[in-house]
Amino acid sequence: MTRILVVDNHGQFTHLEHRMLRDMDGVETELVDNTTAPEDIEADGLVLSGGPDMDDTGHCADYLDLDVPVLGVCLGHQLIATELGGSVESGDYGGYADVDVRILDEDDPLVGSLAPETRVWASHADEVVEVPDGFTRTAESDICAVEAMADTDRDLYGVQWHPEVAHTEEGQAVFENFRRICE
Repeated sequence: MTRILVVDNHGQFTHLEHRMLRDMDGVETELVDNTTAPEDIEADGLVLSGGPDMDDTGHCADYLDLDVPVLGVCLGHQLIATELGGSVESGDYGGYADVDVRILDEDDPLVGSLAPETRVWASHADEVVEVPDGFTRTAESDICAVEAMADTDRDLYGVQWHPEVAHTEEGQAVFENFRRICE
């Protein structure tokens, strides 16, 4: 059984990330608050959820050093970028919308199976504009150059969009791919 924890950054869709993982075969999951001490985290992988406030991410930066695969969703994606030397800025587009995303790396273990493109539900109020050293851009759209990023050497991944919502066409595949990374 693969144990994947969802770290709650108080986003409106966090419970859906937990539910999607809970409903997958071979996954044991739990929703934990972002104030959980890093030494209390016992998992094969972590999902850093979305959320409303970069200043309210608790110990998420410390979780990046736990030597387990990490998937950042929206705010979690942005947190990974800022903590590891990338840049996040306000997006030109703003609020939630359906977005066509082009997959840039068909071999990427997280989003490669979605190639050549997929339709997602995303907010672009803030977005990653520069990936950290060691990361590659793995997806883009007409409104955001970094829809997804990956550092496969460290098993750190981020997506700007919300794979857990019904509006995202292949969201389940993103979580299934992350499960395989964590196994």
